[in-house]
Amino acid sequence: MSPQQYCLDKTRGSGSSFFYAFLFLAEQPRRAMMALYAFCREVDDIADEVSEQEVALTKLHFWREELGRVFQDKPRHPVGKELNWARQHYPLDEELLLEMIDGMLMDIQRQPILKASDLSLYAYRVAGVVGLLSIEIFGYQDRKSRDFATSLGEALQLTNILRDVAEDAQLERIYLPQEDRIRHKVSDQAIKDGDMGTALPALLTEYGDKAEAAYQRALEQLPDGDRVSLRPSLVMAAIYHAYLRHLRENNFDVWQKPVRILPVHKIWIAWRAWRYEKKAAKKQLPLRLDF
Repeated sequence: MSPQQYCLDKTRGSGSSFFYAFLFLAEQPRRAMMALYAFCREVDDIADEVSEQEVALTKLHFWREELGRVFQDKPRHPVGKELNWARQHYPLDEELLLEMIDGMLMDIQRQPILKASDLSLYAYRVAGVVGLLSIEIFGYQDRKSRDFATSLGEALQLTNILRDVAEDAQLERIYLPQEDRIRHKVSDQAIKDGDMGTALPALLTEYGDKAEAAYQRALEQLPDGDRVSLRPSLVMAAIYHAYLRHLRENNFDVWQKPVRILPVHKIWIAWRAWRYEKKAAKKQLPLRLDF
């Protein structure tokens, strides 16, 4: 199997919403995005699936070393080889890729999220840097697009946290900052049990509002001149925003009503968002995420 096919299979097999945003890209940027996302999956799977901490740390160390080899033209892993191809065609920053590994390290070492600043750092490392790397592949001219990328990364990560809060709690991971849990008087056990008779719905709604604000902030930060080139980011935003809408409809009770979007529906959202943006950018119509 070629490194390119390996990354395609890794991305497509993950079932991630990111895959559907790549479908409308031209061949070369699509290949680079598949390489980037396959790397994301490799390191994320270590944090999610390797239960023994020392084993997980060893695997993560391998990827630190592999990134060094990538930027020395000596990769060994299929994903490393594709990343090497991608960084030869696009200005990918090694430090940003290393930041992503640091985000996974926070999970593996079970670093507690105590304050809003802890969550901001985590969201930046696991999502914001992905946005920054992605726009280097999509192409942009205005540096303000970097603010768009990091704000959108925050929005996507907050949506992920709300969607997966029940599953994460069973893994002893609670990403809602402790200071806010204390303020709402929501115990860790209430989150694990999904006790909606507590102030848990209010806490989740607060973070739903934060996610919505991050989406809107991202749209406001997108420079008009980069709207066309960053269309894939808007498609991605539309798919994740659909999750947030469903979460609101369910009052964020993912314990009783897990929120899932079928692949065919993701394709439908992606196609509608892409079609709208093709027309909207030319006619200077407003940005939107509701598809």
